[in-house]
Amino acid sequence: MRLGVIGGTGLVNIDLGSRLDDQQASLVRQDEVRVETPYGSVPLRTFTLEVGGRLVELIFLQRHHNASGHGCPPHKINHRANMMAINDANVDAVVSVCSVGAIASSFPPGKVALAEQYLDFTGVGTTFHDDEAVFTSVTVPFDEAMNQKLEDILRAVQGYDAAEPMHYTYWLTQGPQFETVAEVNAIDRLGGEMVGMTMPREAKLAAELDLPYAAVCISSNWAAGRDPADGSKALDHQAVSAQANDRLDPIWACIFGMLN
Repeated sequence: MRLGVIGGTGLVNIDLGSRLDDQQASLVRQDEVRVETPYGSVPLRTFTLEVGGRLVELIFLQRHHNASGHGCPPHKINHRANMMAINDANVDAVVSVCSVGAIASSFPPGKVALAEQYLDFTGVGTTFHDDEAVFTSVTVPFDEAMNQKLEDILRAVQGYDAAEPMHYTYWLTQGPQFETVAEVNAIDRLGGEMVGMTMPREAKLAAELDLPYAAVCISSNWAAGRDPADGSKALDHQAVSAQANDRLDPIWACIFGMLN
């Protein structure tokens, strides 16, 4: 298994540390590489691990190309370079880790769930096919087998029973500003259950590459106007990032679950 993992605000870096002991795994090799693509240069970190007596590969891409997670702003990310680089790493599948603002009342901050659909009304094209008409189906935008496996892992690690909702629709906003209360209310009426600024662009390109892709979403905050305790509470990027990175145990369970 060669697993690609994409992180951002929700997973700013790969720090294996005690995770290896927890999973009875060992680090065999670690490398920093830079992949040259037709769309730009992309830094990757590669890890060779021994898990359960066999070797597996973990390839990590920080979508913002910055160790702090606060580097390239979301509307400037070079998604084509990123996705081409991780595809050229010959991964078998990609798990994307996303920090989102929650709209659905069943998705409170701290919960980790999955994207099942997305809505992108930004009007910004994201494709490898600027010079020819190629139409890619995204009826099912996320790999169903991956989502089923990840759902089982997330239910188990978070103690959720079969009745707990685990699949949500991601609404892509252009950013870098957070949304207004009026925008969140409109998004809710149109079917958006969580908001973020990046992931569907990756999902579209993964579909064009025929690359199995799933998005694990950390509810890092209530979207604007949705905090039951304070509907006028201002959103702060540093606080959002801190909340997301406090919920990494389920993320690591997903990563090692996919590697096993």
